[in-house]
Amino acid sequence: MKPPYQITSKILHLISNISQKIGEVNANYLIKNNPQLRKQNQIKTIHSSLSIEGNTLSEDQITSILENKRVLGPEKDIKEVLNALKVYQELDRLKFNIEKDYLKAHKTLMNGLVENPGKYRTKGVGILKGSKVEHIAPPSENIPYLMKELFYYLKDNSELSLIKSCVFHYEMEFIHPFMDGNGRMGRLWQTLILMNEFPVFEFLPFETLISKNQPQYYHALSQSDKEGHSTKFIEYMLEIIDKSLSELLANTIRKLTQNDRISIFLESTEKEFSRKDYMKKFSEISSATASRDLKTALEKGYIEKFGDKNVSIYRKL
Repeated sequence: MKPPYQITSKILHLISNISQKIGEVNANYLIKNNPQLRKQNQIKTIHSSLSIEGNTLSEDQITSILENKRVLGPEKDIKEVLNALKVYQELDRLKFNIEKDYLKAHKTLMNGLVENPGKYRTKGVGILKGSKVEHIAPPSENIPYLMKELFYYLKDNSELSLIKSCVFHYEMEFIHPFMDGNGRMGRLWQTLILMNEFPVFEFLPFETLISKNQPQYYHALSQSDKEGHSTKFIEYMLEIIDKSLSELLANTIRKLTQNDRISIFLESTEKEFSRKDYMKKFSEISSATASRDLKTALEKGYIEKFGDKNVSIYRKL
């Protein structure tokens, strides 16, 4: 049975915006050719997702752990980071629509933090907001069936990945299949679903915006609970993804170095080209910057040059 939601004009507008921005990222090879940005964004993703759950370690401390340096901090917080790093290293080997992989990811993520990592809960749970019960999750005996149905939904190829990922995130949070780790699993699995179609999402830290706006995140979950469908949560998450892509594009273009531009351009061209062609790829740079880039590429032996000044033609070596 397909989980309930409605397509609103806001959802359509956001999907259009997101699709356009994903196209801009792909067209410029902004992620593929910037390993430093990949590392930074993975650290931001882990920091933000864990901080939502109360982890106290900073981005600098997480960077140190990634670089195998000694870090002072609560043992539990360090363990959470080590587990998250391990999961992200395994992401490309996990299938988003396979329930066994989902349980395997929870086992890695929560290893040493809960009694039975990788196993569905066998007790009833209620989610408290202060002293008030905000949500009573379905009985534990229903979880295997509900999760099987949810993974069956993920196999529906007629559903847009952008919507499917949000629906799964909400429905999983509603079912609350584990005693602990549901929030981070919801965000991780949404990333994996999106990565399957759009590789950029491996490096898009949309959790950063969620962590800055946690009340809105929980409000969107609560609204969808009350309305009995995930429409409000889909709108919220698509808005977060749209803003994250905008930030990624702005930050990446601003941070591209001369070497980044040269390698990005040369990877995307096989034919002869002019300085004008080079500037079309990087519309934000001046003609003087383009000339300096091409001069550097010549000196390093990446390209060869024919003709003089404005009529020069270049060819990749």
